[in-house]
Amino acid sequence: MLEVSPSSFVLKPAFAKIFCEPEWRWPKREKPMPNYDLFYVWSGEGELILNGEPYPISKGSCFLFRPGDETTATHNPQKPLVLTYIHFDVDEPVSRVPIRYRMLDETIDFEYMLVRYVRLLLEHAFAAEDEARLILKQLMIHLLREEQRKPVPRKVSNQLNETIQEVANYIRQHPSLAHRVEELAARAGLSPRYFSIKFKELIGASVQSYIIRMRIERAEHLLVYTGMNVTEVADALGYRDIFFFSRQFKQYTGKSPSEIR
Repeated sequence: MLEVSPSSFVLKPAFAKIFCEPEWRWPKREKPMPNYDLFYVWSGEGELILNGEPYPISKGSCFLFRPGDETTATHNPQKPLVLTYIHFDVDEPVSRVPIRYRMLDETIDFEYMLVRYVRLLLEHAFAAEDEARLILKQLMIHLLREEQRKPVPRKVSNQLNETIQEVANYIRQHPSLAHRVEELAARAGLSPRYFSIKFKELIGASVQSYIIRMRIERAEHLLVYTGMNVTEVADALGYRDIFFFSRQFKQYTGKSPSEIR
């Protein structure tokens, strides 16, 4: 999709970031996929079957389904999925399409673009569709660039990976707590320094950055869906200084909390 101009991307109304309920499952479609679907997992565990082939899915799992693909998925109710999906078409021939599946290691930039895309179209911002097409092109470039990187072997045991993922999930589930690296490391049974190194390696962000991002994501959810005002949201997430909360919120989202509200 390198040769495709952004204006050739056809946006579809099917897009969202969703927090799956424990009973969630993705049943087999009556008809194969009618268009492209960018499917990214933020957290959780499950299994996705693509054209008859099973894939274990967890944070960083990224699929680009193509027209004609057949998919089903389930997840672990104890570790429910949080995912983003974006459907789109391309109205000109393409010669280079990202592979259908890969596990992303560095996720911060990719996740920022996903959040930006969804927010733009939900808010019907000025020139939202024009910018969304540019973001789609960037997302495709990101995936194609990832394909060019040589895999770097990791000497990380499955047990260590599961431990770090569990701590990350704990942070996400409790964004209002005053998490300290020392306490999180103790939860993982690791020294703070080693924990911090492995957390960034496996999660793609430093512990502190991840803590803040989870708080801001929760703040966005509360502002949009619960009717809480900015002061109530800041207090619910452990912020004692509303001005600091507002600055941090804008730093991560590009907008003030009152604009989201």
